[in-house]
Amino acid sequence: MISWLAERRWRRLVMAPLAGVIAALGFQPFNLWPLLILATAALTLVVMASPSKRGAFGLGYLYGVGLLGLGVGWLQLIFVQAMIGLVVVQALFFAGLAVLLKIATTVRWWPVLAAASWTVMEAVYTRFPFGGFGWLRLGYAMADSPLAWGFPLFGVVGVGFLTALAAQLLAWFIQAPARGRAIIAAASVVGIGAVSASGLAIGSGTTTRSVDVGWVQGGAPGGGVYGLGPARTITRNETTETVDLVRRYSSGELARPDFIVWPENGTDMDPFGDPQTAALVNTAVDAAGVPILVGAITDGPGPDQRQTVSLWWDPQQGVLTRYIKRGIVPFGEWVPYRDLLLPLIPELKYAGAQSVAGTEPGVLQVTDAEGRPLKLGVIVCLDLAFDNIVADTVTHGGQVMLVQSSNAMFQGSGQIDQQFAITRVRAMEARREILVTTTSGVSGLIGPDGHVVFQTTDHSAASGVVSLPLRDNITPAMRFGGLLEAAIVLAGIAGLAVVVGYGRMSSSSKQSGATHG
Repeated sequence: MISWLAERRWRRLVMAPLAGVIAALGFQPFNLWPLLILATAALTLVVMASPSKRGAFGLGYLYGVGLLGLGVGWLQLIFVQAMIGLVVVQALFFAGLAVLLKIATTVRWWPVLAAASWTVMEAVYTRFPFGGFGWLRLGYAMADSPLAWGFPLFGVVGVGFLTALAAQLLAWFIQAPARGRAIIAAASVVGIGAVSASGLAIGSGTTTRSVDVGWVQGGAPGGGVYGLGPARTITRNETTETVDLVRRYSSGELARPDFIVWPENGTDMDPFGDPQTAALVNTAVDAAGVPILVGAITDGPGPDQRQTVSLWWDPQQGVLTRYIKRGIVPFGEWVPYRDLLLPLIPELKYAGAQSVAGTEPGVLQVTDAEGRPLKLGVIVCLDLAFDNIVADTVTHGGQVMLVQSSNAMFQGSGQIDQQFAITRVRAMEARREILVTTTSGVSGLIGPDGHVVFQTTDHSAASGVVSLPLRDNITPAMRFGGLLEAAIVLAGIAGLAVVVGYGRMSSSSKQSGATHG
């Protein structure tokens, strides 16, 4: 296979982006996860066939373009320029990965080092630039694979590493097919499965009581940058659906909730600065007779700034506490180098005032309608993509996990399916139920093992009441996930450094021998 790719440059130039496109099919909405393993192996083979690191860089870039072009193509619903810009920039990380793979595959134990190289790359691109955008990590595609058993044990990082390792073993066998290699590769894959299966021993723990939680998906017009509709449309929709939910539980059709959850952007204007928005929220809260966790936009803290917040709005006392969203979207919620870029790209004005990220864990200490203390673990939209933000909701005492999101701009696209899949992964990592509430779909309830208890349809209004157990279990993934990532990254960097250093020493020895020969 490698010799066939090495014979003709055009074969590598075709195979690299094609492998990227096939890799994208492993993610939602396609969910063909075995193809991601196959495509990951294909990238390694293409890189090995390249005669130089420079060639590997270019091939990795083409792979990234193929993966991202299909995988996050939904960004064009906002701006085509934003989608192109993201693909062009983020493909560079896969170009760098290809160089690491080229280095790693020069040693006998290269499958392990190549898998660690994937972890190194993902650790970087989930953080840089501008806070990172690690939306298509290998682990996120494995929610329905046997590797998912390992999520509570070693999290997205560990599952991603094992996914990469399985792919490298496949590439190692294809590199030189032989019976011995087939046996070793097959035994190693079985070992990977056994390691993953050990996560099945981690349960969701015991619970002392439960709370009944109402959720409201008000519905939104949808469709690109104007997905929420004219000002206050989304708040009117949330209020209307909340009143309908109240009617249903007041009649006995549903259990009376201890509190209600609205989605992110339940208000698109500051309820503290816009009287009409405040009146709508108060109408909903008064009708409900129980606190509502309101996803809102607030002005400040500085001029031309805003924050995305979750407000605990009590019927008698008003807003008692809040969580400020930490994972904000570059070029969506804030614009880096705004003064420089805005004159060049006028469309960036649609991002509005600059969002300011929060810094505190998403854990709210509140009291429910019965006066019982309760700690809410609150995750808002892009927060889901950051391991540390999600882990903080558990390690800082959150007893129930809630996800608030606004997907109105991406209705009908793969973004919604991808985000729901990531949420399923987080439920498996934490071994906890997660209630998802969105503006217009898809809302739902996910069990501790990642199964979907229910989910709504996209582009609709809906509401209901669910019972959520209070849990205090902390899985190894939640407690030690960051340490595991650091260990793999450091080991990978050290291994690559040894390979590079050994290569230079060997080159110097050969040159010295030639000089003195």
